Amino acid sequence: MNTSNLLQTVNSITTQGKGILAADESAPTIKKRFQAINLESTEENRRAYREMLFTTPGLNEYISGIILFEETLYQTTQGKKPFPKLLAELGIVPGVKVDKGFTPLANFSDDNITQGLDGLGERLSEYKKQGARFAKWRAVFKITAHNPNRIAIKSNAEVLARYAAICQSIDIVPIVEPEVLMDGDHSIERCRDVSLVVFHQVFHALFKHKIIFECMILKPSMVIAGTNAQLKATVNEVALATLNTLYETVPAAVPTINFLSGGQSSELATTHLNAINSLATKKPWNLSFSYGRALQEHALKTWNGKDENIPLAQKKLLKRAKLNSLACLGKYKPEMEKE
Repeated sequence: MNTSNLLQTVNSITTQGKGILAADESAPTIKKRFQAINLESTEENRRAYREMLFTTPGLNEYISGIILFEETLYQTTQGKKPFPKLLAELGIVPGVKVDKGFTPLANFSDDNITQGLDGLGERLSEYKKQGARFAKWRAVFKITAHNPNRIAIKSNAEVLARYAAICQSIDIVPIVEPEVLMDGDHSIERCRDVSLVVFHQVFHALFKHKIIFECMILKPSMVIAGTNAQLKATVNEVALATLNTLYETVPAAVPTINFLSGGQSSELATTHLNAINSLATKKPWNLSFSYGRALQEHALKTWNGKDENIPLAQKKLLKRAKLNSLACLGKYKPEMEKE
């Protein structure tokens, strides 16, 4: 392990006012996104879409890192330049999603466990040769009246820690992503209770596995009521509950917290991020974003698989990235959406 290399990567990503673009949609997920615009999910269409995103003029002003899917890591632009090389030349750090998705946890089928530890070290070494400098692993926790079970929480925390240890051992910065899902009718109070337990357990496992907190990135969900909750929380309630949960669970040594959007609309994800940064007058960490659909949605619909739409689609992406950049500084205003 070379701590200086890890710190260099973290410092490159942790630039105030910049965030991470999550472009690591799995094959089934990107297929659904393309179906919404009546586009077949072929390898070439996926490549063309990612090239449209990555070559957006000025994107590096607001985006410091991009998470790639394994397929994308090995693809090139039309001019035959590998995507990781393209990003590096733009000053954007390339990363890669390394988990293999989740499956029901044996004997606890209402909960899930993330797969992909087998052969992870070897895969990471190959990804590193391709230019990846950080990785991402996602664990999901569904809220019901009885879930997530404590066994599921502990098991996923242990897997996240093992993944992070393997990453750091070969100079790859780990993004640790414990996502408490918005699916369900739970209250914001119930989400906070679950998030406290999940985040505590995750950092307990990371500590046991000797993870260097200064050389990792946390990608958590915000504390928010379920999608079908009867009582929706206000923007300030979400911001306050999220901050208080982080203050109680996340060590100050962690350099940056890059929130996931978790099914929020593009506008709401930006609004919540702005409120969090506005309230966090004293914070030990950088508070930023690592959004996927909440950054890409407008650009994807505008692009619609047609080359002639690329300039306008790129403008939509750049605007969304800029608004989230302003939210990192607490300077976003809803009226900016119409400008």
